[in-house]
Amino acid sequence: MTPVVLIAEELAPSAIEVLAHDFDVRHVDGTDRPALLAALAEADAVIVRSATQIDAEAIAAASRLKVVARAGVGLDNVEVPAATARGVMVVNAPTSNIVSAAEQALALLLAVARNTASASAALKAGEWKRSKYTGVEIQGKTVGVVGLGRIGVLFAQRIAAFGTRLIAYDPYIQPARAAQLGVRLVGLEELLRESDFISIHLPKTPETVGLIGEKELSIVKPGVRIINAARGGLVDEQALADALAEGRVAGAGVDVYAKEPCTSSPLFAFDNVVATPHLGASTGEAQDKAGLAVAKSVKLALQGEFVPDAVNVQAGGVVAEDVRPLLALAEKLGRAFTAVAGGVAASVTVEVRGEVVAHDVSVLKLAATKGLFSSVVEEQVTYVNAPHIAADRGVEVALTTHTDTVEHPNLVTVRGALPDGRTVSVSGTVATAGGRDVIKLTEVDGFDVEIGAEGILLFLRYVDRPGVVGTVGTILGEAGVNIAAMQVARREAGGETLMTLTVDSAVSADLLTSAADSIGAVAASAADLRDE
Repeated sequence: MTPVVLIAEELAPSAIEVLAHDFDVRHVDGTDRPALLAALAEADAVIVRSATQIDAEAIAAASRLKVVARAGVGLDNVEVPAATARGVMVVNAPTSNIVSAAEQALALLLAVARNTASASAALKAGEWKRSKYTGVEIQGKTVGVVGLGRIGVLFAQRIAAFGTRLIAYDPYIQPARAAQLGVRLVGLEELLRESDFISIHLPKTPETVGLIGEKELSIVKPGVRIINAARGGLVDEQALADALAEGRVAGAGVDVYAKEPCTSSPLFAFDNVVATPHLGASTGEAQDKAGLAVAKSVKLALQGEFVPDAVNVQAGGVVAEDVRPLLALAEKLGRAFTAVAGGVAASVTVEVRGEVVAHDVSVLKLAATKGLFSSVVEEQVTYVNAPHIAADRGVEVALTTHTDTVEHPNLVTVRGALPDGRTVSVSGTVATAGGRDVIKLTEVDGFDVEIGAEGILLFLRYVDRPGVVGTVGTILGEAGVNIAAMQVARREAGGETLMTLTVDSAVSADLLTSAADSIGAVAASAADLRDE
């Protein structure tokens, strides 16, 4: 069945084109609640902007839902905890509007410095008053940047071109990084006292709400101009209005408000305040970037790939190109481990060896965890809820890395301790053959193997003796099960042996038991390693 992607709000044509070839793209008016809930019943993914509410009720109505995509940065209209509990990935477009937001802050600063908005309004009203709207130059001034995240950095780079002195307050950035940007890190109080212009670029968190209030505005440099194009509530609007009225603050540029939509604010009474209705992301380019970014994320998610922009995945971030091929390997090793172990382990360690550990490989632990539980729980296991499922079952999953390798450039091992005291391990690597990546198992429970980790694998442990291979082949053949590949590994002649078979179709529990009994196997298991 072709996955259904539901588009609940307007999306750029380029974004729809990304999805149209591989998915059944449907449209619904996200503000029409009954229509939305009905359409979600058949949706594998839904894409929204800001008007559509994807809450717990909406998520409950979508039994097939795998991903919610917000074509923008904020997620106020998506109930992320409810999605996470259901294993539904939530993605947004965190970098789509950063240039537009930085440029909006810059535009506000320029407009405030030169009284552009009020002068324009006066002229259109028939007043020619050049002297009334005398402004100030930016060159040579001290600009304080509150927050050196992605947008703050872009703003700093642009305002530096005006010949300004840059200082910044950000407790989470290293001084060396700030120095690379030509910015001097200072405390918030020092920034307030020294800055001729202050531009705020912080996320809205419990720690940042009200960061600039009455106390802070009482110590600012007289004549300072303050810009907030980040989030409403970071600056106390009433306190800023009081500071403007007293003349301590010479002007302000405001694009965001504590409550939005906002059509009434004490700041609107001042001619030296340039106020805009949250236009930071309101450019055609930003909207197109947002739609295109989430469309690509939805495509990755529905194809079972890792999605860097997933906000509720514990190993978020960009996955290095060298790490990507190991994602499928780690997940398949998790599945194979559970099959060989015969159940859930008490604790598991994901070991990664080789040159790849020079990169961040934490996502491999996540992929392995997903594989560990894919066959033992009824609910859909995803990158989102796999850690929660492990925690609920008291399974601790750890990650270790080693630069050394033995025979393979990169090697991943899933090793776990079972409740009965046994230790089980499964290892594998990714090799290149014929121009494509081939996933192989290299070790199963202490036995050296080399067999493709594709399709359905059967594992039979028994005491080595003649005729065993023929017996198993006959039983499977009589049941109509074709053997695609087989390998026998033993530690010594006549000793314990592991037979690994790749078969073309599923093998019932009864058939597997029959094959095991016929050769006196001490253990038998099946792992479905087919791509999802």
